[in-house]
Amino acid sequence: MAKKEPQTSLKGRDAKTGQFIPVKEARERPNTTIVERVPLPGKGVK
Repeated sequence: MAKKEPQTSLKGRDAKTGQFIPVKEARERPNTTIVERVPLPGKGVK
């Protein structure tokens, strides 16, 4: 059975500025950051 390709990836985001940051850094600062799933290019809502 073939492995299913991922449709999303995890990205860290600063809640105040909205800038993307590394996931590791976002998990270290849970009060001011968000870890969210972002669709891979070409895999989002059409």
